[in-house]
Amino acid sequence: MAKKKDDLKTLEEKIGKVPVFFRGLMEKEPEMFEMVMKFDQHIWADGALDRKTKKVLAIAIAAALRDEHAIRAQLAGAKQLGVTKEQIEEGLRVTFMLSGMPAYVYGKTAMEEIMKG
Repeated sequence: MAKKKDDLKTLEEKIGKVPVFFRGLMEKEPEMFEMVMKFDQHIWADGALDRKTKKVLAIAIAAALRDEHAIRAQLAGAKQLGVTKEQIEEGLRVTFMLSGMPAYVYGKTAMEEIMKG
């Protein structure tokens, strides 16, 4: 159980806050939780793209989908990683080009709220 709590802490450091879904999965389906955590580590590990770039991609996708939970979690994680508002803004411009003004405004509004200060 301590390992799983460490996994949740690591996840929280990566994405800003842990969704309730992960806590429930840890308790009710521990085997599935372990598989999801391994996959998560694989996805977010630095590779051809670094973690900061992947965060910008995740923010752009969450804005395009207008997924409130995802954009807030990804922005919180990006802030912890030191991703700048300027980097996020560039990602949101791509969102604008492919998903339109509503997605861009959605992302900008969340960014201004979470990245203030």
